[in-house]
Amino acid sequence: MLRIQKRTALPVWKSWLIRAIAIIIALVLNGVLIYGLTKMNPVKVYATMFNGVFGTERRIWNTIRDISMLLCIGIGLAPAFKMKFWNIGGEGQVLIGGLAVAACMICLGDKLPNAVVILCMIVASLAAGAIWGFIPAFFKAKWNTNETLSTLMMNYIATQLVAFYTIVWEVPKGSGKIGIINQNTNVGWLPQIFGSKYLLSIVVAVVITIFMYVYLNYSKQGYEISVVGESENTAKYVGIKVEKVIIRTMLLSGALCGLVGLLLVGGINHTVTTTIAGGQGFTAVLVSWMSKFNPLTMVFSSFLIIFMDRGASEISTNFGLNHSYSDILTGIILFFIIGCEFFITYRLQFRKKAEKEEQ
Repeated sequence: MLRIQKRTALPVWKSWLIRAIAIIIALVLNGVLIYGLTKMNPVKVYATMFNGVFGTERRIWNTIRDISMLLCIGIGLAPAFKMKFWNIGGEGQVLIGGLAVAACMICLGDKLPNAVVILCMIVASLAAGAIWGFIPAFFKAKWNTNETLSTLMMNYIATQLVAFYTIVWEVPKGSGKIGIINQNTNVGWLPQIFGSKYLLSIVVAVVITIFMYVYLNYSKQGYEISVVGESENTAKYVGIKVEKVIIRTMLLSGALCGLVGLLLVGGINHTVTTTIAGGQGFTAVLVSWMSKFNPLTMVFSSFLIIFMDRGASEISTNFGLNHSYSDILTGIILFFIIGCEFFITYRLQFRKKAEKEEQ
């Protein structure tokens, strides 16, 4: 009765209209669910979500910080995904980058000037993340191993390395944590912009977003990534060295995720733990997919994910509900947002109507 047909590219305004309609439907459905299960006013619940994100200046800064970190990781994953290399290792690449930064702060903090330590931290974070991306890329390029499995396993290795060095560097001994690194000297702490430790992360996120948009859309390397993602055989036919593109792209992807480790350890938390990435390496996969690997669209996707996460936590706190309830509301919204992408890419046609059009 029905035939699924791929659409020609929709105008941008139509795509966003479909997404807006999907969000509105999700909010209405959530409103019905809220009232049906709890008898609470849905408008009041939504207002609480908004307050949890923008209610105070501190909450606004925390929201912007989380958006920046999630956006940076999502952008780091984008070139690999566009190449059809399923890099699920963002979490590990952030962790290993943060571990390299912590090592520089602890081992070099009393031996080198602050500026030199920070320079070493930048190089170490980029190099560590790049290496963590290079290893699965090399095996994929040479022996066609499963990159999803290998990048996922690299996450666990990075987590265990951080756990090991947490015990080696713990302060005080037996506490099981490193604590604030160089708290007395502030050596290795990234500079604050206008007195805020979050502004630097925002600036870096903006720069990376612009860079990646230009890189993917207007550079030779970005074109090669697109061709390899469409068809490796076509890429080989036109003379593109697929193995080289895979390795080069994953070096870039890992380095950008490692840079997030620098921002988290050197700029925001000044310590390293196994949970410092907060699962955002996995959430960034959703951000990248929702945005179809477009860095500019990722700004909106990152905002939406963080808004729902922080807003859902506020609902749980204010109304005494367990977090599972707020997760249900978040899941419904995400379901509609992801589902609407089907209708942006494809259209449904009744078979008789389709046959008439073909005649």
